[in-house]
Amino acid sequence: MSRYSDDVLVEKAQSDDLNAFDKLVSRYEEKIYNLAYRILRNREDPEDVLQETFISVFKSLKKFKRKSAFSTWVYRIATNAALMKLRKKKLETVSLDAPLKISENEIKRETVDWSKNPGKIFKTQRLREIMEQAIELLPYHYKTVFLLRDEEGLSTDEVAKVLNISVSAVKSRLHRARLSLREKLTKYFSTGSFEKPKEV
Repeated sequence: MSRYSDDVLVEKAQSDDLNAFDKLVSRYEEKIYNLAYRILRNREDPEDVLQETFISVFKSLKKFKRKSAFSTWVYRIATNAALMKLRKKKLETVSLDAPLKISENEIKRETVDWSKNPGKIFKTQRLREIMEQAIELLPYHYKTVFLLRDEEGLSTDEVAKVLNISVSAVKSRLHRARLSLREKLTKYFSTGSFEKPKEV
């Protein structure tokens, strides 16, 4: 059954084929767990998000009209569950409309150009760890867009559907996330730290 497309598996699962549903779970459980972990940054909550996601999928599958891809629908459920966890923990949040303050003067022009997508250049484990630290410092609404678009590979339209925001909002947040990452990485490789150097 592994050769079947999502659409075929969904159709079978909607007809009460539990094997097809199990295959969908197997196909997406690692991706969903990883996404939830990167949003929540602990080991316990992503397990809850994973369970909640597929319970919701199971309960609502027959109502799924396939107007969007199954993957988009699953990511939306998982992302909402993860963000709800954040809200319940009353973590510090930023208004979704608040502008991201980035000073152009703080970006040193003589440093390496991180390109439009910083994620693509990090191949080694250490560089990946540095990138993860930088991503973790993003406000969650920028981080979520970045993870879905640049890390999970969803299209701009798919991210918009997952987060229930406009395509232009996705593009704006993604642009700000990339700029912020570029700034943070430039500072890191200039100072060896994500913190601003203390004045002596």
